Amino acid sequence: MTDKVVLAYSGGVDTSVAIKWIAEKYDMDVVALSIDMGAEKEYEAIRKKALDVGAIKAMVVDARDVFISDYVFPALQADALYEGQYPLATALARPLIAKLMVDTARLEEATAVAHGCTGKGNDQVRFDVSFAALAPDLKIIAPAREWGMTREQTIDYAKSHNIPVPVTVSSPYSIDENLWGKAIECGVLEDPWVEPPEEVFTWTRAPQDAPDKPCYIEIGFDGGIPTSLDGQKVNGIDLVEKLNSVAGEHGVGRIDHVENRLVGIKSREIYEAPAASVLLPAHLALEQMTLAKDQLRFKQKVALEYADIIYNGLWFTALQQDLAAYVKSTQRHVSGTVRMKLFKGRATVVGRKSPKSLYRYDLATYDEADQFDQSASEGFIQIYGLPVKTQAQVQVEEELK
Repeated sequence: MTDKVVLAYSGGVDTSVAIKWIAEKYDMDVVALSIDMGAEKEYEAIRKKALDVGAIKAMVVDARDVFISDYVFPALQADALYEGQYPLATALARPLIAKLMVDTARLEEATAVAHGCTGKGNDQVRFDVSFAALAPDLKIIAPAREWGMTREQTIDYAKSHNIPVPVTVSSPYSIDENLWGKAIECGVLEDPWVEPPEEVFTWTRAPQDAPDKPCYIEIGFDGGIPTSLDGQKVNGIDLVEKLNSVAGEHGVGRIDHVENRLVGIKSREIYEAPAASVLLPAHLALEQMTLAKDQLRFKQKVALEYADIIYNGLWFTALQQDLAAYVKSTQRHVSGTVRMKLFKGRATVVGRKSPKSLYRYDLATYDEADQFDQSASEGFIQIYGLPVKTQAQVQVEEELK
């Protein structure tokens, strides 16, 4: 009986070639698993293509709902943004893909799992570490890491084996997309001095070509989770899709980032993430209304750690579980509405309100409604500044003599 391997199949160059290559190199039957997380793809055509290329079985799993509810929204609650720019769309998808691959491997009685990651990217780490946590008994096959072919050689291999691929040497972009964002790599984008050509952007209008009239939207949150748009309740998938469309139309969501990869190199990455570019600042604005100063300061540190955990492929770890529990606790009162202005490539917070707001007009105002006791400030300042005064008199003045 021939051993089986479950391959994460996207229909792209590497995974299409991998079906043929694995069968030749390892003499294994390939079960192709495609996972729908909101990419704009014809999944039935992808499934058929996998069978045509040589897979013994091809399946498509709709994971959009669980992706949004169990991965994207927890990351949003955490304010996870890698190096202040990347909303972690691809990184968030990898642990879910790994879990579904392991589940499928168990059902199919497969002895191995395979992915199309190269040996110099982050995704190989995310997959392999997730597999190690979930199913250490499964063999891991990474064809693109093993075969040693360049991008051009991989395309030539596909042509020589009559494998249809969606790229050419003249248009060699590598694209990964899901509901939370789109990543574009390769080709001219590898030169960080070159401006990304307009052809790489498909989700967002060029800011200069965006409508001349701004668009205002109101996002309702409940416990840190976005649940409504302009007063209308909406599920997570529809909310993200709507924001991708509306924000993208106004040029919001383009990211050009030279980031630090986990494997030790810097990489120029182009992202489109309209919904994330709206929801992340909106959520943070609501937290600034509902969390105390010390909560916000500490949560900023947690956000950095949480983003690193996601980026570095450590989703299935005890630390992630611990931080997730803390983040969930911080969201108890993060409920309310944020008004965003979308205009010429920018998403700006222009209004926020919450029944749990710690902002008090009667304490902040300078008009006649002011209830702040300004007479108490002098004594407060004397006590607050006492350590500074004492040290200056005893130590600093001595140093100046």
